[in-house]
Amino acid sequence: MKKELLSLTLGAMLTVGAAGTAAAKVEGDTIILGSSISLTGKYATNGLHTQRGYDYAVDVINAAGGVKVGGKSYKLAVKYYDDESTPARGAQLAERLIQQDGVDYMLGPYSSGMVKAIAPVSEKFGVPMVEAEGASRSLFTQGYKYLFAVLSTSEQYLATAIDMAAASTSDPKSIRVAMAFEGDPFSMDVRAGVVDKINEYGMKTIIDDQLPADLSDMSTTLTKVKALKPDILIVSGHSKGAATAARQIDEMKVNVPMIAMTHCEAAKVQEKFPKTSTGFLCPTQWVETLSKSDPMFGSAAEWNAGFKKAYPSYTSVPYQSAQASAAVYVWKEAFEAANSFDKDTVRDAIAAVEMETFYGDIKFSENGNNIAKPMFMRQIGADSSYSLVEKFGDMTFPRNVNY
Repeated sequence: MKKELLSLTLGAMLTVGAAGTAAAKVEGDTIILGSSISLTGKYATNGLHTQRGYDYAVDVINAAGGVKVGGKSYKLAVKYYDDESTPARGAQLAERLIQQDGVDYMLGPYSSGMVKAIAPVSEKFGVPMVEAEGASRSLFTQGYKYLFAVLSTSEQYLATAIDMAAASTSDPKSIRVAMAFEGDPFSMDVRAGVVDKINEYGMKTIIDDQLPADLSDMSTTLTKVKALKPDILIVSGHSKGAATAARQIDEMKVNVPMIAMTHCEAAKVQEKFPKTSTGFLCPTQWVETLSKSDPMFGSAAEWNAGFKKAYPSYTSVPYQSAQASAAVYVWKEAFEAANSFDKDTVRDAIAAVEMETFYGDIKFSENGNNIAKPMFMRQIGADSSYSLVEKFGDMTFPRNVNY
C-alpha cells in the first residue's frame, strides 16, 4: 500500500448528514478532506510545503472550534496519498479517495500538471476541489464546475520581469532575452505570458530552450548564455529546476544583468547559493508584509509567525504553504455558508466565496480561478533577504556578481 497519512487520528467510521441535507461522508465529528500530494518524486519539495500549509490551517481552525454545520461543531482532517509526482498515479489515487475512501471534498495536489490529471476525476464524480498549487490558465478553460483555485494564474508569474527589463532602458527593443522552461502546463503558461510581453516591447529572443524532463541539468542552455550574453535570463522549472539553475549558474560562473526565475523561495536558492542568487527576481503569490488579514489567522505577518513556530526549519516561508492554508480556509467558510454537507450545495457555496484572508482577497470567476489577487515580485538582496519590488526604482540593477 502506498504511503497514507491522516492529519488527525480518526474515530469510528460513520456517514452522517446535517440540517436535513443529503448524507455525506463524515467520520464521527470530523470532516475528511482528501488530497493526492507529491511526497516523493521531482515535486516532493513543494509537495511537503503544501502538505504543511494544509496541516497548519487544519490545526489552527480546529483549535479555534472547528467548522460549524447544522448547529454542531466538526473538526477537519486531511487524508493524503503520495502521488509520486506522477500524473497517472495522481488520477488513480484521486479516484481511490472518492470511490473507495468515500471522500466528498478534495484539496488539490501540487503543480498544474497534477491538477490537470486529477480535475477530470473530481469533475466526473461531482466532488468539489479547492486547489492551491495549480496555476496554469489552461485549467480554467475546460468548463470545469467543481474546480476552484485560490492562486493567481501562471501567465502573470514572470511577465513583470520583462516590464522591468523594458523600464531599464530607453530602447526596450534592444533587450536580448534568454529563456529556459520546463515542458509542463504551468511553465508553458509562464512562458506564454513572457512571450506576450517580449512581443509587446519588440525585444529579441536569442535563446528559447526547454529544460530536460528530470530538471537535473541546464548546462546546455547556460553554455549558450555565456556565449551570447543576453540582457535577461528567464527560468521556470518548479523547485528542482530553480535549484539546478542556481547551482549551475554558480558552477559555470554565469553572469547575466537580470535573472528571473520561479520557485526561488521553495528551492531556498538564497540560502544555498547566497552569492550567485543576489539580485535574482522571484515572483511570489504572497508576501508576509501584505496588508491583509482575517478573523482566523490574523494578518499575513501573524500567519507567517505562526507557521514558523509550527515548522521552525523555515527561515523564509514559501508562498506554496500560505496558499495551501488559504485553500483549507475556503473549505471552512463554504461549509458554514452552505450549512450542509451536500456536495452540490457546498460547491455552490465555494463558488460564491468572496473574502479577505491573510493570503489576499479571494473571489472566484465562473471558471473557478481567483480574480481578486495579483502576483508580486521580490528581489534577493546581498544579505539573502527578499525585498518586495513595487516599482523599477526599488530594484538593484543591473545585477552584478563578480567572479
